[in-house]
Amino acid sequence: MRRREWLASLIPFAGAFGQRPVHEEIREIADRAPLRLKFQGSTAGECVSWQGQFRAQLEKLLGNFAPPRQWETVVEEELDLPDHRRRALLLKADGVRPLPLYLLSPKPTRLGAGLLALHGHGTYGHDPVAGVASDEDRRRSIESANYDYGLQLVRQGYLVATPCFTPFGRRLGDRKAYGGDDPCAVEFVRMQMLGRLLIGENLRDALWAEEMLVWELGSDRIGCVGLSYGGRMTMLTSAFSKRIKVAVISGALNMMQERIQGRYSCGAQVIPGLLEYGDVPEIASLIAPRPCLWEVGQRDSLMVKEWIPRGLDRMKRSWRALGAEQDLQVDSFDGGHRWNGVKAHPLLRRVLAS
Repeated sequence: MRRREWLASLIPFAGAFGQRPVHEEIREIADRAPLRLKFQGSTAGECVSWQGQFRAQLEKLLGNFAPPRQWETVVEEELDLPDHRRRALLLKADGVRPLPLYLLSPKPTRLGAGLLALHGHGTYGHDPVAGVASDEDRRRSIESANYDYGLQLVRQGYLVATPCFTPFGRRLGDRKAYGGDDPCAVEFVRMQMLGRLLIGENLRDALWAEEMLVWELGSDRIGCVGLSYGGRMTMLTSAFSKRIKVAVISGALNMMQERIQGRYSCGAQVIPGLLEYGDVPEIASLIAPRPCLWEVGQRDSLMVKEWIPRGLDRMKRSWRALGAEQDLQVDSFDGGHRWNGVKAHPLLRRVLAS
């Protein structure tokens, strides 16, 4: 459905506007979203052509997200722990906010491969992913979601970089200053008025961390993993960086078409205009034919179960067209909104350590 046709289709609802709750109107409009760049082909050539077209449109929606070409690295803290070294770094470049990240280096040996480990929502930003458990609240955060996957992976021999996104952890500042409002929603609105996009800035920072990781590693044998919002950013980062050889996306197999039909305020995940062209399955399909694993907890209350097969079916079309259907995998496990790792760890080793 073309944009003009879609807008025309909304006219029947206009007479009811103001007489029904706005969420009912949004639900009906979301059901009729155009998604007009869904992949409809079946051959490798058609898929590659579609990927180029959809990627170009997505770039327009996101705006400028290119990482700095030059930067200064400030070492804020360096700790030698029994099985790895943890460096707290601050990347600084002109025109962008400094990026805090942890770089975890294995001891005594390394596999010659690296991982971006991206964090989700939470008070402590990237701390739990790196295994920073300096107080009881941080320890509970890690235990509740098996959240220290960056620490788990450095112990397996990978060089691991885990950046801090906005507005989380130390980049949030005093949460009380938001008066109980969702910082993601507030910062999304503020940045929009400045011509900037919150998810675009976090994508830039993920790609910036990737540049630093590749420089430290001396090769591009890298993967990307993340839980929740970290899963969403793993998908987006892997879609735009062909250096990422494998992606593990945990707790994020849902669609924006579904999410906006309920109460939803996470501006850190919003790409304005996305549903005119596609949704999460289309973004994820830009990763094909590279290996991609989705972790889905069977008791994850953030997943709407009836939407999962729809999303996977749309993704399978791309992997199948490229002759790599076996590399789109799902780990459906008995658990909630948490990192699992049971299938992820062997997959990462197969792709990166061989």
